[in-house]
Amino acid sequence: MCYSAQVNREYKKFVRATGGHGMDIHSYVKVFWWQQGKDPRKRPKVPRGVERDLLASGPPEVADLIRSWDAWETDQLTHEIFAQRRRVADAERALQAKATKKAAEDVRIGSNKVAAAQRRLDALKGKESDQDWRIYPGVYAPVIVAEGGQRMVKLMRYQCRPAGKPAFYDRKFPGTYNARRDNLEEFWRAQFGQHHGLLVADVFFENVEGPDGKNRVLAFTPRDREPMLIACLWSAWADPTGREPDLLSFAAITDDPEPEVAAAGHDRTVINIKPEHIDAWLNPGSQSLDALQAIFDDKRHPYYEHREAA
Repeated sequence: MCYSAQVNREYKKFVRATGGHGMDIHSYVKVFWWQQGKDPRKRPKVPRGVERDLLASGPPEVADLIRSWDAWETDQLTHEIFAQRRRVADAERALQAKATKKAAEDVRIGSNKVAAAQRRLDALKGKESDQDWRIYPGVYAPVIVAEGGQRMVKLMRYQCRPAGKPAFYDRKFPGTYNARRDNLEEFWRAQFGQHHGLLVADVFFENVEGPDGKNRVLAFTPRDREPMLIACLWSAWADPTGREPDLLSFAAITDDPEPEVAAAGHDRTVINIKPEHIDAWLNPGSQSLDALQAIFDDKRHPYYEHREAA
């Protein structure tokens, strides 16, 4: 299953690929704004690339909120780096006097924490990297949908919580970031044929077992370098008690693996639909389930090159 993806980083390219008319600003505001005045440590999980776009041209209230979170987090990271560097220095001095497992671990752990904090601090200060557009389950991503006769981009969480289900559904079914094609008309019957979307991505990532039995993360990229149009299902969830914010969330649909993906050790591949099927996929109301399945049968088959991800 597709546990992670690198969403298309260029919005203009995103629009060209899908014919999207614009961003549903309301969906972006709702993700961020409900947190105002709450613990900044609970900021929404959104790719830095999305936040950077919002800082440049998003709603002023959202941009201001991101800046305030950035300032708070920058201060926390600066203190963390100082504390961990002191931990490493103390441990290195201790090792000079006597080699101990604790001191060695302090050097290793402290060094790793310094590196991780510095990467995040660099991102907050504007340094760009491929990780800026990487999404994981629980992270928000731009998804294109059809609404009012137009294609709109909405910000949705990558892990679908179907409408009407309790919030603990996320813990009960942690794998709902993917929807298996062979289960669409059963487990996903409330979404399939009703709420369809597209995730535009350049790369998808999979966990596979290496020859040594250890887990490896492989990055799969279409050889033609065309952006993938990944078929998705989505849902609009609302808490009947009003204590939790409304949630837009989605799952990427997966199918049997392409031969090269299977050869690399994985048993599923995302469904990469053809551009000529976008309208039919995003407007499923007039389509039979058989017709929708036929879109999958006619999906694109680029050769997916793979490499070991960092």
